[in-house]
Parts: sequence; C-alpha cells; structure tokens
Amino acid sequence: MKARLFSREVLPFYGALFALAAVTVLSDAALHLLNAVWIGRWLGIPGTLLILASLAYSARKRKLITSGKPVQLLRLHEWMAWAGSLLVLVHAGIHFNAILGWLAVAAMLVNVGSGLTGKYLLDRSRRRLDEARSHMRQQGLSPAELEERTYWDGLTFDAVKQWRSVHFPITLAFAVLALAHIVAVFLFWGWK
Repeated sequence: MKARLFSREVLPFYGALFALAAVTVLSDAALHLLNAVWIGRWLGIPGTLLILASLAYSARKRKLITSGKPVQLLRLHEWMAWAGSLLVLVHAGIHFNAILGWLAVAAMLVNVGSGLTGKYLLDRSRRRLDEARSHMRQQGLSPAELEERTYWDGLTFDAVKQWRSVHFPITLAFAVLALAHIVAVFLFWGWK
C-alpha cells in the first residue's frame, strides 16, 4: 500500500517539479553552449502567452466562456501552464538583473507548486472517497447508511475542493508581479 501510494501520488508530484527544473536548466545550458542566450530573453513572451491561454479553463469553470469541455480544458491548463512556466524560467535564466522579475518568478513557482498540490490532493481525496463508497456498497449498505458513514469524508472532500480559494490569490499575486515586471521592461527599455 505504501509503495502504491508513493508511486501514484508522491512521485508524480515531485516528478513534475523535478522535470520543470531539469528541463529549465538543460534548456538554459543549451542556449549558453550555442551562444544563443539572446533567445532566452524573448522566451518570456510566448511563456506569458501560454500561461494566459491556460486560463481558459478558469474562464470556462466560472462560465465566462461556454466553449470547450472542462476536463479537456483542465488538461490543457496543466500542460500550458507548465510549458509557459518553463519558458518564463528559461527567460529568467540565472541572471539577477531585476528584483521585480525575480519576485514574479518566485510567485510563479509558488503558483505552480500550489497548482500541483491542489491537483494531486484533490485527486487523492476524490479517489479515497470513491473507494470508501465502493467498498461499503460491496458490503451491502443501504444508500442512507452509506451517506451516514461517508458524511465526514464528504465534508473533508468538500473542504479540499476549497483549495482553489488559496490557489486564486497566489495566481493573482503572480499576475500583478508579472504585469509590473512587463510594465517596468517597457518603461526602462533602451528605445534608442
């Protein structure tokens, strides 16, 4: 059971974070080896656009748009946010030029960690509740008994679903810092 829990829930979470870090470092190293560091400077734009496009899931969930299937949009949200974060991290590189940019990167990393935590925590809670209900049905419990025995688990699952109320302010902080960074770039750009 512990090995299954580790391989099904712990490894994917840390694997996604490790993959993001490893691909970022390898991409940045490749740009340096190819003497093409200037490309990294421009990767912030497509990275930001991917992150913005990933918000279609949130817009669909809040009924701001009606097109798209929520499950497919969620998968797109996860991949586009991951890929966008990768491009922004390569854009940031290992260059410590501006504190505002680094604050935006830090907020983005907290946001990615929050998103992954919510994804795996919510998935685990849903599976746990479904498994408990399935096991109790096999024991022949009536729907009323089933509801009574899973009441607290159901409340816990509902509480876990409120994780989004934490993820949203983190996303907002990232958005504000990223926007401030973008505005600062335009203000202090060498336009000559």
